[in-house]
Amino acid sequence: MSLKIGIFTDSYRPYTSGVVRSIETFSEELKAQGHEIFIFAPDYPNQHQQQLKENGVFRFSSIPAPTNHDFALAVPFSIRLRPTLKKIGLDVIHVHSPFLLGRLGARCAKKLNIPLVFTFHTLYDQYVHYVPIGQNITKEITKKFCTDFCNHCDLVIVPTDIIGEHLQKWGVNTEIKTLPTGINISSFKTNEKNWLHQKFNIDSDEKLLISVGRLAKEKNFSFIVKSFADINAAFQNTRLILVGGGPEKDALVTLADRLGILEKVIFTGTLSKEEMAKAYNSAHIFVFASVTETQGLVVGEAKAAGLPTVAVKAFGISEMVVHGVDGFLTELDTDQFVNKVKLLLGDENLHYTMSQNAIMNAESISSQHCTKKLLQNYYYVMEKCNKNKLIAPKTS
Repeated sequence: MSLKIGIFTDSYRPYTSGVVRSIETFSEELKAQGHEIFIFAPDYPNQHQQQLKENGVFRFSSIPAPTNHDFALAVPFSIRLRPTLKKIGLDVIHVHSPFLLGRLGARCAKKLNIPLVFTFHTLYDQYVHYVPIGQNITKEITKKFCTDFCNHCDLVIVPTDIIGEHLQKWGVNTEIKTLPTGINISSFKTNEKNWLHQKFNIDSDEKLLISVGRLAKEKNFSFIVKSFADINAAFQNTRLILVGGGPEKDALVTLADRLGILEKVIFTGTLSKEEMAKAYNSAHIFVFASVTETQGLVVGEAKAAGLPTVAVKAFGISEMVVHGVDGFLTELDTDQFVNKVKLLLGDENLHYTMSQNAIMNAESISSQHCTKKLLQNYYYVMEKCNKNKLIAPKTS
């Protein structure tokens, strides 16, 4: 049975994030299997040219977010929405945020009397540092807001079991299914093993440590930079590659300069998907210190490229790295983290074994496998909702 799936999201391309990559990956696989995907997303006023000729994408007017001008806040209203939905005839609505367009998607699902699925991508309570005052109160309000939203959905999808347990502790009683975002394994295989060296004029014998993500406080890149200062002191033929853009870049540059390693740290900015594959394949070890990840999609991408990972053990990351097999998990402790990286740098046999294990283990989160499970969840929730309609009491 071919499905018509409506995806409501508060972020979409040309903006880049784990949520956007998740939507793109699943959408591409679903389309390849004959399903129709309709995206409802914000317009990005400064990047109109990149949004032209998008089949199946409905854009809402938006304004720049006050704390991140690259991010757009959609105005969740359009006179074109109702006739568009009526014309499409959706089978299921899948929302990727509990906020603006996520809540609009929830209202649409209720009006259309079709199932509502929500993927909980982000530990929103861990982002309250963007609120200037009342952060503790804001955290509790955010938890309640997210819990209430989850409990009005027909199914909640989480990328890792530990996040599902986290939501249950909050009070979520809607059924929860674990489903990671899949990785297009083949797209991270390339023979270009020196792309970063050539692009940034790095000696070919230098070993590159790479970390990927938005340069923001919650991603904890300052921990990576501080750790690298100790790593580079012991292994001087190393460089740190930070991929991504964000509000913390200037602070990280200042930190690297203060530690005397600025010439050893390279900020690449945002890279395209094709460039990302080349970047991963140019590197030696993937390093990651975020303590707010629900999954850590970039860890899966790094594994697909054959990179052993050293990461701080927190939330979803703990299920993405098999400790001692395809990488190491450490406490939020610089000495532990540095020692594991140095172990990989100093033992070629260990590095090779973990690299091969990373490639093998990445297969378990291939995009084809994960999309098959997503479809099963769609069919399951549709069947469950149809049964509930049949047994619902008649109103006079």
